Amino acid sequence: MRELRSAGCVFAQDEARLLLDAARTPVELASMVRQRVAGQPLEHLLGWAEFHGLRIAVDAGVFVPRRRTEFLVRLALDRLHVGAPTVVVDLCCGSGAVAVAVLAGGAVPGAPAVEVHAADLEPRAVRCARRNLDGLGGQVHEGDLYAALPARLRGQVDVLIANAPYVPTGAIDLMPPEARDHEPRLALDGGPDGLDVLRRVVVGAPDWLAPGGCLLLETSRRQAELLFDALARAGLAGRLTTSDELDASVLVAEAR
Repeated sequence: MRELRSAGCVFAQDEARLLLDAARTPVELASMVRQRVAGQPLEHLLGWAEFHGLRIAVDAGVFVPRRRTEFLVRLALDRLHVGAPTVVVDLCCGSGAVAVAVLAGGAVPGAPAVEVHAADLEPRAVRCARRNLDGLGGQVHEGDLYAALPARLRGQVDVLIANAPYVPTGAIDLMPPEARDHEPRLALDGGPDGLDVLRRVVVGAPDWLAPGGCLLLETSRRQAELLFDALARAGLAGRLTTSDELDASVLVAEAR
């Protein structure tokens, strides 16, 4: 634990306990501690992350789900629990954490079955998401945003979720080494203002949303203001919803 604390690990005691539980031998434990001290994400060393009360497999080189993203799940489940939406799409799914949490929380007795699709451009993320969703009924597709989705979903999506990269290119070097050095840049870099991918999500959304469907976009409060114009041009009415508890901001948009 001393090594972890000296390296600046805020939750050194908790991390030490998790590494002790995960290591099969003293040699393996020493190796894991060295890697953690060098900046390797704890979740990559353990092979899993806790997300929305679930244990999600996270392979090395795959984006680690953030706790703030649980707010996206809450908002999606709020829509599902009214019993109307049935088709959910998770774009830029990474490990598939959001899709898994939606499937786990969306199974409501008496409500319509939830059909969940997840998509990502990064092959390692797709493999990890398929492993997480195996046996749960969700489908994972590889490709660039909407191009990855089956054509039959066009105009049929009730809840469209996107946790797309939104870190401005110039800010990536300021990120903690866990993210900067060990997560795929593709999952972090949102372009000069951080909104390149999110704007593409917004432009394509009207073609895929069902009547009455909604779009949920994780972003920052500052960036949300820049996205309102893009939403308006796409014929979508958006509002910013925040969670102080999770330090999360989500744009919720619907067809006008």
